Amino acid sequence: MPHASDRAQFLPGCAVRLQRLLGIDRAIAYVILARAWSFAGNFGTVLLMLHCLSPVEQGYYFTLISLAALQTIFELGFSFVILQMAAHERAHLCIRPDGTIEGDPAARGRLASILQLALRWYSRAAVLLGVTLLPAGMWFFSHNTRPGQQASWLFPWILSAVSCSVLFMMNPVFAFVEGCGEVAQVARLRLHQCIANTACAWAAMVSHHGLYAPGLIIMSSVAVGGVFIWKRRRLLLGLLERPVEAHSVSWRREIWPFQWQIAVSWLCTIYTVQFFTPILFRFRGAVEAGQMGMSISVIGYISAVVLSWMSTKASPFGQLVSRGHISDLSRLFSTTLRQSILVLLLLDGFCMAGVIALNRWFPQLAQRIVPPPVFALLLLARLGTVIVESQAIYLRSFKREPFLLQSVIIAVLTLLLSLLVVKSMGSFGISLSYLICGGAMGVISGTIVLKSWQHSLSMQRPMNPPGPRITEDGN
Repeated sequence: MPHASDRAQFLPGCAVRLQRLLGIDRAIAYVILARAWSFAGNFGTVLLMLHCLSPVEQGYYFTLISLAALQTIFELGFSFVILQMAAHERAHLCIRPDGTIEGDPAARGRLASILQLALRWYSRAAVLLGVTLLPAGMWFFSHNTRPGQQASWLFPWILSAVSCSVLFMMNPVFAFVEGCGEVAQVARLRLHQCIANTACAWAAMVSHHGLYAPGLIIMSSVAVGGVFIWKRRRLLLGLLERPVEAHSVSWRREIWPFQWQIAVSWLCTIYTVQFFTPILFRFRGAVEAGQMGMSISVIGYISAVVLSWMSTKASPFGQLVSRGHISDLSRLFSTTLRQSILVLLLLDGFCMAGVIALNRWFPQLAQRIVPPPVFALLLLARLGTVIVESQAIYLRSFKREPFLLQSVIIAVLTLLLSLLVVKSMGSFGISLSYLICGGAMGVISGTIVLKSWQHSLSMQRPMNPPGPRITEDGN
């Protein structure tokens, strides 16, 4: 029999080995905690939803969320561009905890120019977002409400649309700070936002104002994000006040060629999934739309956790590219991809087992999500899209978007096939379309693009020129 002291040493040793196997650093840990809290909080929200919302209101709830996500049309992928632009300049600078910056004056000027340009762009886009998103949602609900499936959606939608516009103006600051190396700090911000989101969602449900929950969730993110920005006011204000004429970043020459391509790719990737719920709402009614919305929400949490392995490396990727450490970049990407796929397979297995158990022992609750065969199709499709999105994060660290054509073709095929089968096959047909196009075809074409890019890169760039190395957390 092992002694108690031996067991005490064995358990921490297993935890360390598991941490190394899965590659969990501080930033990933915060994201996992945020997603775990969000999942647990949303599980509680679902239970409250079952008590406080009817099946019809559930359909409106998830359709509100899907329509609010249309804000990314105005974002146009600019946040990721800001992150990468900032990361490339930050690689040649040292940012002190008090907000002072040391290093190459040209890089410092370009960093200031990136922040100033981003805030100008987002402030104008936020106004356009507000005056476009609000009437678009009102038109959709007023023209697609079936007899006997009405709900009080007007004021909840107004709150959601206005909240989106306010949060939209903060997003470039979060991306900029993350690009400057504060990856873990931004991940911790997301955790705090998740906690606030849960509190507001539960308060809305308990007070029997469940359709206001999406708007209140967004407003809570605004409040927490405001505190985060205020604590970094010295760094941000110093950059905003800095003259940048000599080192100004050209939006037309340096940003727009990257931005419009990544914008098209992101829109295709995001709305391939976001349109599933409105399509079912239109052709099969609010109840089946609510089932798909709930299922996509659950799967979205899983994939968001897994993508944190890769997304938290976006800033270090950019700095490695800027310093020319291509071999280090490739090794970091390969290791991170293996770790994220392992985690995804484990989580998918647990989730599928939970869905089967739910259908066996709690059939009434199981009616709020799609049947197990459809859920399995969604999980398999999402496995493929996670691989493709990981490949895209790696390639975009070069401030290029080689997935443009692939993203457009996959999105068009998925939506066309979904529209063809939705009337006769419902959620099963949409999930099968997603697996065939977004999953299988996406992985095949994405891998071809990745290999072609890596071959071209090996012929054009030195593998590891001399210079300072960079750690995985971006320092």
